[in-house]
Amino acid sequence: MLHVTYEAAEDLEPGRLARIEEDRGRLCVKLDKFAPLAAVLDQLNVEMAHFLERADWYQLWGSEIASRHNPKAPIRLEFIPLPGAPNGAAIFEELGTVHIYVEPTLNVEQFVAALNPAVKDFLASGCWFQLYAGEIIDHNPESMSQV
Repeated sequence: MLHVTYEAAEDLEPGRLARIEEDRGRLCVKLDKFAPLAAVLDQLNVEMAHFLERADWYQLWGSEIASRHNPKAPIRLEFIPLPGAPNGAAIFEELGTVHIYVEPTLNVEQFVAALNPAVKDFLASGCWFQLYAGEIIDHNPESMSQV
């Protein structure tokens, strides 16, 4: 089962605003709890772009599959400040593209609190999966397919 969580962290290296950690079926995104949200989002966009350049995550979109391996539909994820963003953070997707709109007046802890439930609902759509050490992991509790 896939789990993507965001955490307001106090233990990042000095000067580091975001760190993405991946494991089997898990992605943990740690964000500097004390930094201004605008700076964290800017760095998170950079970190996420670097992560997606090497990650084996896939999006099923109708009959198409978006991934870093598909030049017609590479996966992009972007955090965009938007005053009045629904529930503080709202996720919208298209083929290969995910936009996360974020209320810019939030602090990092509020952002994490707003985003985690949205991500959980987003993954429940069943359109995403991770290839990890030869296993395909999706949102189903018993997903373990060898490739």
